[in-house]
Amino acid sequence: METTTTRIQKITSKGQITLPSAWRARTQTDTITVKITGNTIEISPARLQESGEYTVFDAIRDNKGKGIKAADLVKMIRKMDERN
Repeated sequence: METTTTRIQKITSKGQITLPSAWRARTQTDTITVKITGNTIEISPARLQESGEYTVFDAIRDNKGKGIKAADLVKMIRKMDERN
């Protein structure tokens, strides 16, 4: 039987939360899926095979709102492919 753990987490002024390292290790992923239904937020490990796509680069999140050169994006993608 699976163990269920419930924990109250503080949300920072920037809207961020911290997932405990034990939870991250247990799920063996560094990518999550966030699903909102009504007033319920569900966070689960992303299974990239399910969706087939995910955000590699978000200019606002990853580069202070600035775009990047195509060559740099290609380097990022190749680096990700090497990990898989």
